[in-house]
Amino acid sequence: MSEHAFHWCASRVIAVVLAIILAWAILVIRRRERWQAQITAGSRAIAAGRYDDAERIYALALNLAEGFGGSKRSLAISLNNLALIYYRQARYNLAASLFERALAIREKTLGRDHPDIAESLNNLAGLYVTQARYDQAEPLCKHALAINERVLGPDHSDVAANLHNLAAVCQGQSRNDEAEQLYKRALAMRENILGPEHPDVADTLSHLASLYFRQARYDQAEPLDDRALAIRENALGPDHPDVAESLNNVALLHANQTRYEPAEPLFKRSLAIRENALGPDHPDVAAILSNLASLYTIQARYRDAEPLHKLSLAILDKALGPDHPTVAIALDSYAALLKATNRTAEAEAMIKRATAIRERRGTKP
Repeated sequence: MSEHAFHWCASRVIAVVLAIILAWAILVIRRRERWQAQITAGSRAIAAGRYDDAERIYALALNLAEGFGGSKRSLAISLNNLALIYYRQARYNLAASLFERALAIREKTLGRDHPDIAESLNNLAGLYVTQARYDQAEPLCKHALAINERVLGPDHSDVAANLHNLAAVCQGQSRNDEAEQLYKRALAMRENILGPEHPDVADTLSHLASLYFRQARYDQAEPLDDRALAIRENALGPDHPDVAESLNNVALLHANQTRYEPAEPLFKRSLAIRENALGPDHPDVAAILSNLASLYTIQARYRDAEPLHKLSLAILDKALGPDHPTVAIALDSYAALLKATNRTAEAEAMIKRATAIRERRGTKP
């Protein structure tokens, strides 16, 4: 082969290799752009309360991130976002596995003091709080808080989120004074950083109100719940699951102050929103069913109440497990109906089971 022919062949090989590299780079860039579009679309679906749409979108984003050319950061974000959807859908085992996988990736690639690690710790802690696994949640909350205070400073919105979750842990453990102070700190920070009409402000208002409600401090709870409802309806629209939460809370305040007439339509509106957004087997749906049944029991509408109690308890047992504190609350509510209808033995059996749950969990009524 002549020298000219050799150089010609070498040039062709180099050109082909460069063309392949360029094509690969373009493909990776396009895949990255598609991934980013899915992440953005998923965020919009969550904001609108369209969790089924968000699940489909985030699953596609995860598929893209797991494909060739995807960065570890993209993969961790995809896992975390899909886990958040599973969490909202009460698919807790799936959520936990994805949260844990995202955390492991972030710890391996970012070190131990990165805000993304704090995000994963905070999300996993929030899941544990929902499952009443407070002893496991607390160290994660404190670790996330320490990272964010050190890296982001004490006046960052992520620090406020950490304080909010730590307050929820304290509330679940009946450490009410600690919970109140942490909620107040988180609320002040969120109002200052995000503005008084932000949905995160409503979230902390709602949780602080629930703390007051459990202590029968209704005069303090009511304005907070009213404000949270107004913020959520304005920011999220009338059919968002967070609006349903606020409607339920306002209805509970009415019912516990013997204002039964305005309570019922609020419970029913909350129930309709949750069934539509979350499906009929979600524990948040069960909570509304139990509350509405309790209202009917107080009004001696026992035939209306009992099927709702039964359905609520069945959903909670399946979704949360038979030893969850929320199951104990539902058992107490059903027991009240049984007592009112002179079925004392059945009532006592339910109360005994509820007491056993609380003793195992270390929680109070």
